[in-house]
Amino acid sequence: MNPSEPMKAVPRSLDYPFLNQGVDEAFSPDGEIRAHWRYLLESMQTLGLDGIEERQIKAQRILRDDGATYKVYNDPANNQSWQLNPIPLLIDSEAWSQVESALVERAELFNLILDDVYGPRSLIKQRVIPPELLYAHAGFLRACNGLKLKGEQQLILHGVDLVRGPDGVMKVMADRTQAPSGAGYALENRTVMSRVFPSLFRDSHVHRLSLFFARLRQKLQDLNPNGGIARIVVLTPGAYNETYFEHAYLANYLGFNLVQGRDLIVRDGYVWMKSLDGLKRVDVILRRVDDVYCDPVELKGDSQLGVPGLLDAARMGNVAIANPLGSSVLENPAWLRYLPAISRHLLGRDLQMESVNTWWCGNPEELDYVCNNLHNLLIKPTYRRPGLYEVYGAELDKKKLQAWKNRLHKNPLQYVAQEYIPCAYTPTWHQGAIQPRATILRTFAVASESSYAVLPGGLTRVNLDTTEKIISNQRGSVSKDTWVLATEPEKLVTLRSSEKYQPQEITSELPSRVVENLFWMGRYAERAESALRLLRTVFMQLNKSESLPDPVYRSLLSAVTHVTYTYPGFAAENPTLFSDPEPEMLSILLDMNRTGSVAHSLTAMINAAEQVKEQLSSDTQRVINDIGDELQTLNNALTPGALSAPEEALDPLVTTLLALAGLIHESMLRGHGWHFIEMGRRMERALQSISLLRALLVPKFDPSAQDLLIESALQCGEALIPYRRRYQNGITMENGLEMLVLNSNNPRSLIYQLEQLEYHFAELPNTQGLLTRERKLLLEATTALKLSDVTQLAESNGAIRQPLDQLLARAHYLVGAAGKEISQRYFDHAQSPQLLVKNTEWQDHL
Repeated sequence: MNPSEPMKAVPRSLDYPFLNQGVDEAFSPDGEIRAHWRYLLESMQTLGLDGIEERQIKAQRILRDDGATYKVYNDPANNQSWQLNPIPLLIDSEAWSQVESALVERAELFNLILDDVYGPRSLIKQRVIPPELLYAHAGFLRACNGLKLKGEQQLILHGVDLVRGPDGVMKVMADRTQAPSGAGYALENRTVMSRVFPSLFRDSHVHRLSLFFARLRQKLQDLNPNGGIARIVVLTPGAYNETYFEHAYLANYLGFNLVQGRDLIVRDGYVWMKSLDGLKRVDVILRRVDDVYCDPVELKGDSQLGVPGLLDAARMGNVAIANPLGSSVLENPAWLRYLPAISRHLLGRDLQMESVNTWWCGNPEELDYVCNNLHNLLIKPTYRRPGLYEVYGAELDKKKLQAWKNRLHKNPLQYVAQEYIPCAYTPTWHQGAIQPRATILRTFAVASESSYAVLPGGLTRVNLDTTEKIISNQRGSVSKDTWVLATEPEKLVTLRSSEKYQPQEITSELPSRVVENLFWMGRYAERAESALRLLRTVFMQLNKSESLPDPVYRSLLSAVTHVTYTYPGFAAENPTLFSDPEPEMLSILLDMNRTGSVAHSLTAMINAAEQVKEQLSSDTQRVINDIGDELQTLNNALTPGALSAPEEALDPLVTTLLALAGLIHESMLRGHGWHFIEMGRRMERALQSISLLRALLVPKFDPSAQDLLIESALQCGEALIPYRRRYQNGITMENGLEMLVLNSNNPRSLIYQLEQLEYHFAELPNTQGLLTRERKLLLEATTALKLSDVTQLAESNGAIRQPLDQLLARAHYLVGAAGKEISQRYFDHAQSPQLLVKNTEWQDHL
């Protein structure tokens, strides 16, 4: 095809603008729809512009509800929602079979290269590659020499970036061999698309993705070096990693525990997971941590993401790691320069699919060529690091080109240049129309029984900005689903194994880090809810038609400070604050940087939930997203100086928090995770209730003022209406204390919280039949409440009700002490190993 040949117009009903160059995936050069695209584009035309936009909105809502995010490192504070374009990339079955065959061959070749690099190194001995290509690369880890997994296949997952050039031929731009990302996002895209376009998806006979993941799980189980049923974990850097959602998503889909480095420990040559009821041996690790960070003992000494001694355990053959440590050396794009010779050396033939033309600056002749043609080439680092990206010479001015030439001459081994290939265009939904946009495809191969199996599809990325030449999610590209079309409906495949396994009780296998985050998620949620209830009550009392008595006014405002711990606040007796309390109350509501504020507590709760994303259902994730939205809405609704019925603005947030509590109570399995999140809620509610009671009911006032404070306390505890039904002789201190403190049938009373805590404490591991320290503390608090006399508690001989104050103060101490005991017993407080002496200069370059 001649790229300059003008293309015929598309039928106006599609309104699809042609460009005068490049290849279009959906249309032939003469403007005819390719056969395998016809049904989809005609369906889109039938759907109409409004219908497509509606599906786009629905897709983004599903992605948001699923918690699908992608972190851009240039904006680390912002978790961006994963972006999915509603028009997929289509590949017909015949074309895909050629791609599939070529990618299987390529995966086999890279497997042989990995085996050779950390084994005989025949490629260097036979002078197929220069030694500098390997030894000068930071991804070559000498400590991994001789490290091998069971079986012939060492490379378990292989990812490739494919581009279709102006000649219509597909080529490989890059290989991903360390911890290839994108398969999980491709699976999420497929799930969303099948929901948004159910009929279109079903009628298109799209190859399903589930068999690929079934093979991945089976391969990981086969890698088990210790026999029996393998305990497999997904090792993640944590919630701040760009693709953390994918880590949690794959762990859930495959049924593996998601762990961080501090959840694991090496003892006696084995890797163990620190769970609630002791250490559990780990047999296989699917890692998503870069290899140099995986072991601070032998690799990057200041890493906080790895497991000390992990490499030694792998060397001893007691744990299998996929992909193996050291495999990042194969991501060096300079390998593409030598791949034809390597293929002939190791396979005895040329590869079916070519790579993009590549020049390694480590060769003097090629360095000269690169510098002379820099304005037309892509420059890539040979070792990927965050913040270090490829650049396109055509986008650089003369000054920057010269700076790059100087950089290449200074560190020639660290850079390659690649031919810039204009990507093929694909119909893409953008700004209310179907438009051609450049795309690349990342797909994956997984080791299977004797060779490799390729994911039928993959992660397509597209640039919406036509001025952007490099396609990358970090640069704002969005994703597409990739449909490989079958000639007939495909059989359904699930993850069900043919082997018979006994069900495993895994509720106690939660890492300590997970239960700690669940515990604090419960505490922060309850802390925010209690503060909101109190603030809502105070707003309602302040906005009554009649003015509040001064003691009541001051007590209510002081209670806000005491309950939220936002000192000094109203506890400081500051006349200015009491004369104009609105700014302080808004600060307690909305100041995210103020410890104890509603915004701070909710943000901390959302962060804790993010750390245990894999433990939460999609409905729970949806409600947590709603909480974030309601907080933003509240921030916009409460304008200083223009408050009108501010308590009404708090209602939606309270309701959403109640929905979260209801989901947790009704949906979570009654395992240790549920016990800890409920424990956090009950403990925080007990402490908040005590603070409220001490602030409102301990001081003694005249009867009318006291009645208003009792009514406010009942209103905060959702007990005012039950109180009126139960006690029809008006509000009294004795009856108020009975309802709020000692009524076991009131789910918000203090005694109810302590009884619930006793139930959860009794269900903790290794406590059956034992009166542990935390249970003793709780028993003392519960006993003190049950033995108390409500009449004596209501009495006062001075300005305060001293017996009530002493009882509540003691209960507050005992509940807090019980919480500390839980923390000491079940949460991991061990510090990560610290690097005392940096004894290797090479670590500076990692």
